[in-house]
Amino acid sequence: MGTDATTDTASVLLADHTTLRVGGRARDFVLATTEAELIETVLRLDRAGENVLVLGGGSNVLIADDEFDGTVIKVATRGVDVQDEGCGGAVVRVAAGENWNQLVATAVEREWSGIEALAGIPGLVGATPIQNVGAYGAEVGQVIASVETLDRRTGQRARFAAADCGFGYRHSRFKAEPGRYLVLAVTFQLPRGSLSAPVRYGELARALGVELGERVPAAAVREAVLRLRAGKGMVLDTDDHDTWSAGSFFTNPVLTAEQADRLPPEAPRFPAPGDMIKTSAAWLIDHAGFGKGYGTPPATLSTKHVLALTNRGGATAADLLALAREVRAGVRSAYGIELVPEPVLVGCEL
Repeated sequence: MGTDATTDTASVLLADHTTLRVGGRARDFVLATTEAELIETVLRLDRAGENVLVLGGGSNVLIADDEFDGTVIKVATRGVDVQDEGCGGAVVRVAAGENWNQLVATAVEREWSGIEALAGIPGLVGATPIQNVGAYGAEVGQVIASVETLDRRTGQRARFAAADCGFGYRHSRFKAEPGRYLVLAVTFQLPRGSLSAPVRYGELARALGVELGERVPAAAVREAVLRLRAGKGMVLDTDDHDTWSAGSFFTNPVLTAEQADRLPPEAPRFPAPGDMIKTSAAWLIDHAGFGKGYGTPPATLSTKHVLALTNRGGATAADLLALAREVRAGVRSAYGIELVPEPVLVGCEL
């Protein structure tokens, strides 16, 4: 191994590395702190046919209770490199292991706009293009210039311009081929200025007291988003079990017009690309009979937001999967819609 990685040959409890606080032990665990070490370790283990799990912030994953029979590589690379900061905007290359929420805070401080509405989202920068992370009317794909990856199929580096990333609602080419591309760094193109991007989300506009489409100080948007997320248990807090979650457990369904017509008239409907219609997973869950706090501890829905499955202390992956199956079956029975999980499931199935 290189000198930049820390290897713990004793098994490591993966519950200590996920925001759900669940997950069995890893047979081997490596902390990769440089890009070179990360690439070398992944390639070496891939060539040996080793079972590998690359783990970032652990905020969008549900790991099985059984031991992971292989090596877990935790991404801990660092670096925020400002490549250009002219009047046309800032071009910033960020290592995959940087904390996303801290990057948002840095961007607001440096007057780089465009990601302020994505404050409070847990996890690392490298995960954001995979899911095309989004919230409050913003998506990270809107400000990504390129994504640098390791193509584990060829063993070569591959750089993708934003137009080649296949960004969609919680989707990208990287998600479409799970395990193939290891994100090494993301380059962002961020407009310069103290004002936010136009406010595109009704709840956020109301919190700010502005009309949709208005621009306000980016710092105000960040603060409002953090308050809104905290009110839903979506900002990590060790003492608040509502934040012992993987965030939104199900994605919002994207439906055909025919499917949407079968929903009750009061069900939310939002236009989506390709003449599709998006509805609210939270509304479906709530109106199918699963209210805030539903379930039997140690695994329940959040007491603040029905879209989050939470660990009240001592929950296992099996506990959370049982609750997720119950909710999904209830929504299917009530509305004929199959909810799709957002977190990555490791060693388990829904």
